[in-house]
Amino acid sequence: MAHLRSRRRLALAVPVVLSLTASFGFLPSAASAATVTATTTAARAADSPLLAYVVNTRADHHTIESVLRAVARNGGTVVASYDRIGVIVAHSANPGFAERMRAVRGVDSAGATRTAPLAPAGTTDEGAVRVLSKAEAAKAARSATAGQEPLEADQWDLRAIGADKAAAVNPGSRNVTVGVIDTGVDDTHPDIAPNFSPSQSANCVSGKADTTYGAWRPADADHYHGTHVAGEIAAARNGIGVAGVAPGVKVASITVAQPDATSLFYPESVVCAFVFAADHGIEVTNNSYYVDPWLYNCMDDPDQRAIVDAVNRAQLYAQRKGTLNVASAGNSNDDLDADALTDDSSPDDSTAGTRTVDPHTCFDVPTQLPGVVTVSAVGVKGTKSYYSSYGRGVVDVAAPGGDKFQIPDTPSQNGRILSTLPNGQYGFLQGTSMASPHVAAVAALLKSAHPHATPAQLQALLKAQADNPGCPSAPYDGDGDGVVDATCAGGKRVNGFYGFGVVDALRAVR
Repeated sequence: MAHLRSRRRLALAVPVVLSLTASFGFLPSAASAATVTATTTAARAADSPLLAYVVNTRADHHTIESVLRAVARNGGTVVASYDRIGVIVAHSANPGFAERMRAVRGVDSAGATRTAPLAPAGTTDEGAVRVLSKAEAAKAARSATAGQEPLEADQWDLRAIGADKAAAVNPGSRNVTVGVIDTGVDDTHPDIAPNFSPSQSANCVSGKADTTYGAWRPADADHYHGTHVAGEIAAARNGIGVAGVAPGVKVASITVAQPDATSLFYPESVVCAFVFAADHGIEVTNNSYYVDPWLYNCMDDPDQRAIVDAVNRAQLYAQRKGTLNVASAGNSNDDLDADALTDDSSPDDSTAGTRTVDPHTCFDVPTQLPGVVTVSAVGVKGTKSYYSSYGRGVVDVAAPGGDKFQIPDTPSQNGRILSTLPNGQYGFLQGTSMASPHVAAVAALLKSAHPHATPAQLQALLKAQADNPGCPSAPYDGDGDGVVDATCAGGKRVNGFYGFGVVDALRAVR
């Protein structure tokens, strides 16, 4: 899996809402951009690769129509135009396309969304999936007690946040849907099928929603990430397999991962997903990934700035329409409130280099965008998972994400998270990718109990009901090798490891 997840709060460095575009004063002027002549453009395009771009404009009809004409005039083809947020997705083989579009009247930002050519047509789990063996399944089933699902004895994570008890009080409302923006969901899985919503599902890989029946499914069994996430959220209590944290709510699939082995999550796909979720009445989205190809998008780079602008417009639009967006904090064990971090993985679709970034001005998208709930991971002992990124003022809440070094007293004694896999299977994964859906599911329970709550109110409830263990009293050594791996800043109420604390499903329904 590519980038199933990293985070710092965007609002600390740039104005929130759509004022993001107001500070784009350094973009090229019309005079400088005009030095690329039409003849030169055509000559270069003949030998240049086809790339994808986002063009961000004022969101009025006249401006958008004018910019759409400029896209064609500068050698571009429009894939989709999201007029309500002023984001245009385009393809072009013109190497000067972005620079020329930045000079067009009404354009706030424009840039390439990838560094590799388009092929004919990343996530935040840590390590490979381990499929539950038949022997383990049988052992778990023998350990199940009355009222439990057959494999629930291995689901220590449900008990850690009171989700098993919450299900008896309120399993969640059928009027609430969680959209899984991910690699696709196998809706034929017997634990997912009862709660799946086809009418709220789509494939957004191209940057334009495809609602053909089944288009939302994973490309193959190796694209298991989204199915695992969906099961954590809403696997039905139906006497089969596992249970989700919110087994009574609906779940939808919005596929954004490239269908090849890279499984990359490009910006135009994510823009499409947020807009689709908003327009189809999805109350909560789960985002267990970072937008490729940049782990951090730096605001002094015009391409990366355009990516931040486009995705932010889309997720803010979703918030305004009533959608709460939840995202994972990342698996780099990075302090996202540090003065500097090393990024040696970007760009991940061509040749990566090593650069030093300031997480206060170089943003992990979408998790650092304003209003998005950022989630760190804990293991069965309730302490930060060894891989989980953290940061004071960055992490909002924490949830079980699994930790191979924290071993539970369960039949399989596996510290990772057990959930659904394609083709009717089950398996263990760990990562902030697994923590985020626990929070999305608790948010869905809150929305079930408080149907008129806004995204901001749901986030406030998540924080108010969380249980914070506080910073550890001893130096943190997550993998037990005798080396201090991280330093927790803050107090009992809020700190860098857990934000406001570990979410509580039982409190959500009471």
